[in-house]
Amino acid sequence: MKSLCSKLFNLVPSSHYKISKDLLSQQTQISYVIAYIKELKERVESLEKRKEALQLQIHSQLPTSSDSTFSIVEVRELCSGIVHVTLISSVDRNVMLNKIIGVVEEEGGEVVSASFSTLGDKVFHSLHIEAKISRVGIETSRVEKRLKHLIIEAREDGRDK
Repeated sequence: MKSLCSKLFNLVPSSHYKISKDLLSQQTQISYVIAYIKELKERVESLEKRKEALQLQIHSQLPTSSDSTFSIVEVRELCSGIVHVTLISSVDRNVMLNKIIGVVEEEGGEVVSASFSTLGDKVFHSLHIEAKISRVGIETSRVEKRLKHLIIEAREDGRDK
């Protein structure tokens, strides 16, 4: 039981307790674990509420399906050298994921994760990017401009068909 309690306490980051682990009694360690679990639970609940609010905000901004020129491009720097790209477009004017990744790589980024999903007649792309050279970083405004240009090209290609 002592070994299991020790393993459990080792899961708590050291930033959550001030005293050396060796100086804490088993009961105190368990108290820290309980406090940490409560903190994580509150954080999860907070993030779920934030997610719901953002989803409502996105849904309220989505135009009707008759608006086939609709698109949103958002490029945000999360912290130094890490960028999140969100691209929402209509199904009939969709930009292929490989083209988005190509733009990111040409601008000095490396895709850490990428996903897309379809909701109704909208396609949602989400990419997490790291700068290939952290000292140089990624010029987010340039990436955003190039992605918007990709969407315009997709619209023009759709008109030709």
